[in-house]
Amino acid sequence: MTQEERLASLTEAFIRESDGYRHLEVPRNPEEQRRLLRSLMNIRLPRPLPEDIQQMQDEYLKEQAREKGIVTLREIPVIREQLHSSRPFADTISLWQGDITRLKADAIVNAANEEMLGCFIPLHACIDNQIQTFAGVQMRMECARQMKALRKMHGPHYTQPTAVPMITPGYNLPAKYVIHIVGPVVHHHLTPELEKELVDCYRNVLDLCLEKGLKSVAFCCISTGVFRFPAKRAAEIAVSTVTDWLRQHPGAMDCVIFNVFKDEDREIYETLLS
Repeated sequence: MTQEERLASLTEAFIRESDGYRHLEVPRNPEEQRRLLRSLMNIRLPRPLPEDIQQMQDEYLKEQAREKGIVTLREIPVIREQLHSSRPFADTISLWQGDITRLKADAIVNAANEEMLGCFIPLHACIDNQIQTFAGVQMRMECARQMKALRKMHGPHYTQPTAVPMITPGYNLPAKYVIHIVGPVVHHHLTPELEKELVDCYRNVLDLCLEKGLKSVAFCCISTGVFRFPAKRAAEIAVSTVTDWLRQHPGAMDCVIFNVFKDEDREIYETLLS
């Protein structure tokens, strides 16, 4: 089966199982099919797919990852090479600009929300939507399973606290695992408490990597964007916290990547890491 045939078949299958969208027809244009399939995946509640459809989804997403281009750690220079940096851990820290779902690392970090089920807004540009989409429906199901277990322990209204990480397999992503974490939200102005919560995000992710034996991790820009943490201050906290943690745990990590998407974030990190 070709990738175009998988796309058309998957779109039809997701339409059939969506109670409110069974009237839709599969568009003829492949780009419209991709947008519709992603939208249906985004709004889908966590539940199993039929085995044959899940296998087709996995084949489709793995091929899509190959088409986008999988980026290995060997292709990402450390900051000693990239920025001619002489700062501490310049042979361990890297800066990379691009789509985090392309990275073949032990773990990538997802900026999640407190429900931990991913973004339900069709085609939303947030990293949570990207990661959940290209991992496949299994990731939302696993997040839901873990949240159900936590609600049995803590009560039916439990939501994931800020800076408490949750780990899932990467499923159809190149990364082995995804570490989901809720960052602090800046509602009015930045406070020392919010800064401490962001420190805890980076430290707790690295502690989890150490616990699980993971040697490489790619951090997104936690809490910036819609969570309104100022980008420059967030980057300062990220760099100082990671550096301090590496100093306290010599040899624990082979590679820590600061992943950025926007040019302005790249420029901030370049200045801090040079």
